Amino acid sequence: MQPIPSNILTQFEAVLKKRSVPVSRHVDYRKWLLYYLDFRGKYTLPDSKSEHVRLFIEKLQKKNQTPEQQKQAAHALSLFFESQRKVTNETLSAHVDTETTVKATTPSAPRSESEFSRTDPRVASTFIKPEGGALSRESSNPSLPNGTRYNEWRCLNKSGSPAWDKIIDNLAAEIKIRHYSRKTLKAYADWSRKFQSYLRNKPPDELSATDVKAYITYLAVNCKVAASTQNQAFNALLFLFRHTLKKDFGDHKDIPRAKKSSYIPVVLSRKEIDAVLKHLGHPYDLAVKLLYGCGLRLFECVKLRVKNFNFDAGILTVHGKGSKDRTVPIPQTIIPELTAQFEAIKKLHDEDLAAGYAGVFLEDQLEKKYPSAGKDFIWQWFFPQQSLTFVVETKERRRYHLHETHVQQALYEAVRRAKLTKRVTSHTFRHSFATHLLQANYDIRTIQTLLGHSDVRTTMIYTHCVPSRTVKEMKSPLDF
Repeated sequence: MQPIPSNILTQFEAVLKKRSVPVSRHVDYRKWLLYYLDFRGKYTLPDSKSEHVRLFIEKLQKKNQTPEQQKQAAHALSLFFESQRKVTNETLSAHVDTETTVKATTPSAPRSESEFSRTDPRVASTFIKPEGGALSRESSNPSLPNGTRYNEWRCLNKSGSPAWDKIIDNLAAEIKIRHYSRKTLKAYADWSRKFQSYLRNKPPDELSATDVKAYITYLAVNCKVAASTQNQAFNALLFLFRHTLKKDFGDHKDIPRAKKSSYIPVVLSRKEIDAVLKHLGHPYDLAVKLLYGCGLRLFECVKLRVKNFNFDAGILTVHGKGSKDRTVPIPQTIIPELTAQFEAIKKLHDEDLAAGYAGVFLEDQLEKKYPSAGKDFIWQWFFPQQSLTFVVETKERRRYHLHETHVQQALYEAVRRAKLTKRVTSHTFRHSFATHLLQANYDIRTIQTLLGHSDVRTTMIYTHCVPSRTVKEMKSPLDF
């Protein structure tokens, strides 16, 4: 939980004094503000401040807070909203941390924030267009005042160095040309901006491998980052040099590379999986059953569409990592739940069409190729998001899929209630899928195909999760 930013706290305490709140209660009021900012950062909330208060109080009720505490929390929020009306836009720009962020203005990258908003509700659902024409965000985050949410694509925004801005634009273009994922673009652009900040806007033409070595060493020694983080930063800067700066990276043997530690995946037993599912509500329980029953990655699960299911053949087509498709068998035990979900999707689809909504989001240029596909039933999300997303350019409302963070949050609560002794994430169920197939004597090549691994060596890690059941002494086959 992040601490209350100093500028927000200063304004809040000023209102506390102005409204004659006893000093003895200031600690409690600050506590409620801290809890609210954390709550506001985790969930997408409506515009109405009264709805913010209502939803926050409902959350406190679930946490078994007393009516007196709820009343005090509501009063604290009312004072907080009063304090925020006094915060100016200059306070917002002054608060941004120059070590890790850049000044937020309208991006001119080849792919703008509004374009990214078509594929991510954390961006799209909160975009508004002010009078100046630039995109801004309206929801919330504890780290920014005025209810402004952290802009996850600010790495594509303008900074104080036009030369670096052009480099970031070119980086985005190079990644788009190669059809890399959005996550890759964000990661590489973020590391490039951090590298820019570390070098204090050193002209890109003067960069060398020595600068990379110094930065990677700084990450390892001063920041104490994990090996995977250090290697990701190295790969991002290697891409920056080779494909954006068009420079020879040189002999990078001098650049320290962290050696990744051997990792054995966490695997749950069927009893532990059932214990987690018992504490999950709809649709999260069905999503987790697909994660385990089909060995899906989380993003593969939430991006399923109606057309991916073939009940006649009993297979599910998965659009996996690296744009690689694969098919997996549909678990027969959850067919009734899948059928019920399809009925709910049909009902929601009919309601959307009756309300005149523009349908669901489509990837790449499918919408231009098939203009009506967004309203077709086969393209509907299997796990649709409850709220609609407003598209600034077209003034349309579209539906996105259930976001990954919602599943992760629900899973976290379920694991906590199940009181498991293992660290469980959404990917744990994919590990369990592979390991349980291996225990059932499925060959490693079949498991590789079901998981969508390009290299069997990636799949071989699950052999470490299966204990050897050999009771005989190891012998040569000639001695049998």
